[in-house]
Amino acid sequence: MRPSLPGLLLMLGMLFGCYPKGDPTRPIPTVTVPAPRTATRLVVVLPGRGDDIAALQRAGIAQAIKAQWPDADVVLTGLAMGYYLKGNAVQRLHDEILVPARQRGYREVWLLGASLGGLGALMYDGQWPGSVDGILLMAPYLGEKPLLQQIDAAGGLAHWNPGPVPPQVNGDNFQRELWRHLQQWTRDPSRARNVWLAYGDHDYLRDTMPALAPLLPPSHVLVRSGKHAWAVWTPAAREILARIDAGRAQRAP
Repeated sequence: MRPSLPGLLLMLGMLFGCYPKGDPTRPIPTVTVPAPRTATRLVVVLPGRGDDIAALQRAGIAQAIKAQWPDADVVLTGLAMGYYLKGNAVQRLHDEILVPARQRGYREVWLLGASLGGLGALMYDGQWPGSVDGILLMAPYLGEKPLLQQIDAAGGLAHWNPGPVPPQVNGDNFQRELWRHLQQWTRDPSRARNVWLAYGDHDYLRDTMPALAPLLPPSHVLVRSGKHAWAVWTPAAREILARIDAGRAQRAP
């Protein structure tokens, strides 16, 4: 699934209306919130459609991550809609943020994506599968209902026929190609073992979440009270990190 998608991005622009666009002629803006002790992990936060770095700071997501993972640096990114509209957001995320992070020697690198950022995280996994250690999806944008209804009518994602692979991904087929990628998770469930999903029970995207949830371990899906907002996602992220720690403790010899 290649993220170089002019048509997709025009469609996203129409879907998401007014949003912080950023300046895609410049490097992706970032703010690093350092760990309170020696960092061995990194969490990279991809913003929602209405977010800039200041919004992420107000959301307290970095503090929530560090409270649970005090050995984690947190990078808040300004990977805003303008980068997606240029068609190279995911490639630039790879080149400007994630490759340098690996070169700095972190033991683990995680992505946390909210809304549009959740779509970006899934697109990244489609381009470089398994290259991050885990993904936290906060109410990700997963496409529109007609395709999801088609998948459901086929008996679920495992039975759905996405058709031939197109020569390029564009606004007409990007949703289908996203789900073609996710279909691989049904064939190899290990690919989803470090993916987590959280959303609010009154989120306007909640009706699309049940299509993704069965691909994940049941304990990796958190539905909490609230809407499409960091007021839901910030505490959910800390809860997810706590569950990750608890699972590791149980598996330790």
